[in-house]
Amino acid sequence: MKFFLDSAKTDEIEYALEMWDIDGVTTNPRHVQVSGKPFMQVIREIATIFEGTDKPISVEVNPHLDDWKEMVTEGKKLAAISPNFIIKLPATEPGFKAVFELAKEDIKSNLTLAFSASQALQAMRMGAAFVSPFVGWKESNGEEITHFIDEVAAIRNVYGFETEIIVAAARNARQITNSAVVGADIVTAGIPVFKDAFAHPYTDMGLGKFQSFWDQTSYE
Repeated sequence: MKFFLDSAKTDEIEYALEMWDIDGVTTNPRHVQVSGKPFMQVIREIATIFEGTDKPISVEVNPHLDDWKEMVTEGKKLAAISPNFIIKLPATEPGFKAVFELAKEDIKSNLTLAFSASQALQAMRMGAAFVSPFVGWKESNGEEITHFIDEVAAIRNVYGFETEIIVAAARNARQITNSAVVGADIVTAGIPVFKDAFAHPYTDMGLGKFQSFWDQTSYE
């Protein structure tokens, strides 16, 4: 399984690359706003960080766009900035159509804000390179998520679609683990989620015991 960082803060991205060798980045308008930088500035900075690699960076089109032709126009503009850029489009009728049109020009897209297996299926049919089923928001709304990702993975595997599944808005280690078990390709999450997932209180307790034993033992 691949890990993507969900962020537009360059310091977080550089940290995750150095410490965890993350496989890519996903951004959205909220992340850009949190970065405190203009949209075009921050995505160019992220592109520079990944220059010379094949790690994908998902960059979202203006969420106000509701015409597929305008989505395609902006998608082409963004894709021309960096070969790492993957164009994020919403799981709406114009978004699906824009995915299809961009795919015909070999521009990769990430169909985002997918909350049902049928939306994910349509993204795959239309040629999305990635589809992002959201689990954190869905679970917070009281909905079941394990079977949701299982269904998306099963559909992809049964029909041989090449679309990679990015489990989005993961909020804890259990969601990451469940996603891996059912065969998702990627999980994207923020820095705090990964830090918590990579840690365990028993590890800290055990390390403390080993340090105590070490201190009471002769090295030579």
